Formats: sequence, C-alpha cells, structure tokens
Amino acid sequence: MGTGSGTALTAHQLIGLLVDPGGFRGWDEPPAVDRPDPGYRASLDRAREHTGLDEAVLTGVGSIDGRPVALIASEFGFLGGSIGVATAERITRAVERATAERLPLLALPVSGGTRMQEGSAAFLCMLRITAAVQAHRATGLPYLTYLRNPTMGGVFASWGTLGQLVLAEPGARLGFLGPRVYEELRGVELPPDVQRAETLAGQGLVDAVVPPQELRELLRRTLAVLAAAPPSPTTDPTASPTPVPVRTHGHPDAWDSVLRTRRPDRPGTRELLRHTAEELVLLDAPGGRGGALVRALALLGGRPVLVVGQQRQTPGHERPFTAADLRAVRRTARLAEQLGLPLVTVVDTAGAELSARAELDGIAVEIAHCLTTLLALRTPVLAVLLGQGSGGGALALLPADRVIAAEHAWLAPLPPEGASAIVHRDGAHAAELARAQGIGAHRLAEVGLVDEVVPELPDAAEEPTAFCARLGQAVGAALGALSATTEADRLAARAVRHRRLGDLR
Repeated sequence: MGTGSGTALTAHQLIGLLVDPGGFRGWDEPPAVDRPDPGYRASLDRAREHTGLDEAVLTGVGSIDGRPVALIASEFGFLGGSIGVATAERITRAVERATAERLPLLALPVSGGTRMQEGSAAFLCMLRITAAVQAHRATGLPYLTYLRNPTMGGVFASWGTLGQLVLAEPGARLGFLGPRVYEELRGVELPPDVQRAETLAGQGLVDAVVPPQELRELLRRTLAVLAAAPPSPTTDPTASPTPVPVRTHGHPDAWDSVLRTRRPDRPGTRELLRHTAEELVLLDAPGGRGGALVRALALLGGRPVLVVGQQRQTPGHERPFTAADLRAVRRTARLAEQLGLPLVTVVDTAGAELSARAELDGIAVEIAHCLTTLLALRTPVLAVLLGQGSGGGALALLPADRVIAAEHAWLAPLPPEGASAIVHRDGAHAAELARAQGIGAHRLAEVGLVDEVVPELPDAAEEPTAFCARLGQAVGAALGALSATTEADRLAARAVRHRRLGDLR
C-alpha cells in the first residue's frame, strides 16, 4: 500500500469487510451547518456528488461475529477526509451514543487533518471529539482505532491515536506534519519511512499493523476476549490451587538451573501463550516478532488479561531488552488499567541492553518508570518468572501482587558469569556464585518474592506441553484468587509485600 494518496477502500467498502452481512445500521443525519462561501459550498457539492456521502465520515452500529460494535469510518474521497465542524459534530454524537448504549467503539480514520476552509473553528473541534472519547474510555468500554492511509494532523494527534488498541493499515502514512508542509517549512524533504505505520509499530506507538482483509478476524478475537465474562471468583482467596506433581528430592542446584534455562528448546513466553491461552491476540512490539518483547490480549483460565513478557534469549540469539521495550511495557500496563483487566508479566531475560545507545535512550530511567507504573497499577498484577531473570530488565517486570516461578527459574543482579567477573575478576567462579547468591526459585520464595513454584519434571524443555499446562493452571488459580479480593485490600497487601521483600523468613 502506498503512502502518498488515500486508502484504496471507501468507508462503505471497509465497513462491508468488517461487519456481518446486512449488519450495519447508519446513525447519520444531514449536516445542518450553512456554508456561505460560494467556493467552499461548490467544493462540498462536488465531494457529495463524487462519494455519494453528505460528509467525510459515516457512523452507525454493526455486528462482528454477532457482537454489536459502534463504527466511525472516514471517507478520504470527501475533501481528503478532513474534519470540519459538521464532521466533528457527527463523530462526537456517535461517540456519545456508543457510550450511552454501552457499545464498544471502532474508529476507522483516514484524513489529511483539519479542514482548512473552516480554520480555527474546525481545529478546536478536535477538543470536542477528544472529550467524548475520554468519557467513553472512562466507562471502561473498548475504544479501538484502525489508522488508514493517510491519517495526519489533528486527527492523528487526537482521536485517531487514543484507542486502547491502535491498529494500522500496512504502509500507511501516519503523522502530525504533512510532508509538503514539512518541506515548505524546513526546506528539505521528510525522510519517507519516518511516518510509516511499520516504523511507528517498531517504536511501540502502534499495536498491530494489519491488512484490511485480516482486520475482521483480529477484531473478532479482540472483542471475544474483551467481552468474555470472567469465571466466578474463588470464594477463598487463600485457597491452594489443584495439587500438581512435586519432586521427591531436594531443591535444584542453582547453576544447573541456570544452564537449563539457557537450553534453546526451552519454552518461552510465546510458546507458553500458545499452549495455555483459549483466545490470543498477539500485538506488535518494538523489534517485531524477532524482538525481546511479547505483548498480547488473551483469555487465560477463562479470564481476559493483558500479557507483557520477555521472549527468552539463547546464546548466539540474544535479543537485547531495550528502552523502547520498557516503554511498551508501561503502555501495556496502562492499557490493562484502562480496560480494567489483570496484567500478567512474564520474566525471561538475560538482561537489558548494555550499550552507549541504551544509556542515551534512558534505559535506567525506563526501568525506574516501569517499577513505579506496576507498583501503582490499580488492576491485579501477576508475575511469572519463567526462566532467566537477569538484572534490571527482569526487575522491571516483577512488581506484582503475586509471583509464580518455574522450578528452574532464577533471579540475579547479573548473570553468574558477570558476578564472577566483579567478585573474582574472571568468569570461572560462576557456578560457585550462583549457588552462594540464592538465585533459585525456592530461595526466592524464602525471601518473599515467589509465592508458588511450579515443578519441572525434570525440566520444561523435556515436557513443554505438560509443563505449560501446569503453569497455566497455576496462573488461572492465582488470577482467580486476586480477583476475589477488593481493590483496597489488594493494594494494601501489595504495599506490605514490597516493604518486606528481601527479608529472610
């Protein structure tokens, strides 16, 4: 898809791709605003004749796989999808109606921005639309956006990017400043890839780049997760999960556990989700599918959750955990709070990126912001220590109400080889330090971090399906217990928990 002219699909065509056959009912009334300027009035008349529409946006309600959804779809053929006062009023009324009728809302903008013929009056209407969107989101209702080619200016800087999930058309030009304006003001051309959907996804600003033909299925799965009724809360929040097999001998050797977590065939975050999620919507993250971060909307144990996890690293296939990844962690956490969903974090990393670029990108600051974001989150937070847990990159995902650990998982300030280099000036004492530092899952339980250790028989790499099933069972039980507590009690217990972390019991 090119990035210069408007999207190839009209508003009617895109709606037809998304909603069930015969499932769209329009909400629009004829615009009532008089246009005294003859030239502008003639432009409106030509746009109406060309598109068959009376304004640059269609609104109404449709169904996707039987689920009712309010829709707002821009029409680029109508004066470039620009937003005038009448357009803004139509959008605002649709948002308000969706809120009143308790409907999820899908916005499908494609626009050059504010309608220049109407100047400041049209520009200020972005505030009107944004206020309505904010009120809709405040009720906990889903607001999803699909940015089409192009989405620019005030539309991009307001209601277009306020979706709890921001999706985008492949190759779409998305940005604040149009390329012609940039060239006129700066005297040079804007680099062509700066405003591409894929570039923004790589920066964590777009949640998924989706072709129009695949959008319906993604929306179906998303709405299925968001509409799922959580199972009845556990009546006793302290109840133990269903018993699982346990070892008959002592705790694993810490160095042996380190080596096992580095096995290339050990299941990681993506494999865990594929084995355990009843419904799964994988979202984009910095670095794409080959990056260090996994973001997903999922049904786990029948419960809708947001998941953010580190994709495991193996020697020779390192995925540095970057500042952009940490910003995406915080975005996912805020999304969980906006939707009122539990957040599940999965820790499995050899550490954060160590480079001059990472220092300049503020990776340490981002770790600190992750800690404060997760500690302040008002929704339940469950952390899963799945494998390697090295350094600040691991610590950033560990503030939680409850932590579950795989039996061979470990947590340390540095990989044992790095600790050995500091203490002994060589890496030869790594095994010795791993044992002395108390980095294994059972020792972490003794100092208050880990609440439950899930057995590996003998390790996850040799029984991936059975292990993921056991871990999924533990996750479901923990989420049920957390959901059975009130927000006030949960936040109070979280504060006490973190006050005591590190004390030997």
